[in-house]
Amino acid sequence: MKVKCPTCQTNVEWSELSPQRPFCSDRCKLIDLGEWASGGHAIPGKSAEEELMSEQLKQLDPNALH
Repeated sequence: MKVKCPTCQTNVEWSELSPQRPFCSDRCKLIDLGEWASGGHAIPGKSAEEELMSEQLKQLDPNALH
C-alpha cells in the first residue's frame, strides 16, 4: 500500500522497508515535528490550561465561596 507523505506529498510504501512512514524521510518527519512544536499544527479543543482550570473549579465546594 502507498500513502502520501504528510509534509511533501511524495508517495511512500507502507512497509518495514520505509522506517519513517508515513513520512518519506527524517527531514519531513522533523519538519512536521517542528510544526507541532511551534503551534502550527494543533488538535481542536480547550488548551491544557483551560482544562486544568475547569477541573479545579469543579472540585471547589460551592459553599466555600460564601
